[in-house]
Amino acid sequence: MANQNRQTAVPVPAPRARGMAVGILYILVSALCFGSMPIFARRALAAGVDVPTLLLLRFTLAAACMWLVFLAKGLTLPRGRVLLLLVAMGAVGYAGQATCYFQAITLASVGLVSLLLYLYPALVALLAWLVLGHPLTRLQVAALAIALAGSALTIGRAGDGRPLGILLGFLAAVVYSVYILAGSRIPATVSATASTAVITTGAATACGVAAFAHGLHLPARPAGWVAVLAVAMVGGVMAILFFFEGMERVGPVRASVFSTVEPLCSVLLAALLLGEAITPLRVLGGGFILASVILLAWEGLRAPAGADVPDASAESLIQGA
Repeated sequence: MANQNRQTAVPVPAPRARGMAVGILYILVSALCFGSMPIFARRALAAGVDVPTLLLLRFTLAAACMWLVFLAKGLTLPRGRVLLLLVAMGAVGYAGQATCYFQAITLASVGLVSLLLYLYPALVALLAWLVLGHPLTRLQVAALAIALAGSALTIGRAGDGRPLGILLGFLAAVVYSVYILAGSRIPATVSATASTAVITTGAATACGVAAFAHGLHLPARPAGWVAVLAVAMVGGVMAILFFFEGMERVGPVRASVFSTVEPLCSVLLAALLLGEAITPLRVLGGGFILASVILLAWEGLRAPAGADVPDASAESLIQGA
């Protein structure tokens, strides 16, 4: 009977398999683009740009490109409370998270900060329990414990980061978790492209106010402008568009699993291009953190369809800092 079942099993259609493979490739390219962003940011900051100015340029360029995509697709904007929520998510949540993240990489290593950011899926589960009353499953509790152990191992003796940089890296993960919980209230009928256009516009506005209040510090060299453009276009627009294309083909939960290579890309690129050390303790701690992300994504895959459970999977509108 077993042999008969194997012989009569229906194979996965070739077009669907190819679509899945293309979707995975898109997610991996997106993760590489997102992972390269802190490397380009370091180069831009070294060329005389400060964090508020860098974020203003990044979000302005990203918003302009997203609005072009929005118009090309002929989409419509959400209205009322949903529109206000998206603006607030951009102006407070996304801008705040990016500020913490980019300030952190000026005080700590890119690899350390990138791994700390990926504590956010575990933090989303914890905050959903504390704030929204969603019960924690055994798998989520295990993932939280693994993430906590991983963060302790990742920080280690913190020889490559000041305490303030580590604190800001952790705060970036906390703010991003709150941002995702807010995003879980957005109706599924709202286009991801429209949401991203509004969110990046809100973030650009908030960063513009901060940059002009602080004083603009533009790149002093052409290489600085190249780095700024790379932060906006490669680490922003290209990463987001590849992510959306991949998510449409593989689904949000699988996309969240494949996108866990993002901090690995940051760690490897920082080692190759910035000379940052990769210690065995950092590798072990990072492995723990990424294992917790995969466990939580698996929990999302097991959840019943339509379950009202906020998650930190790929459907959280924008991945990365």
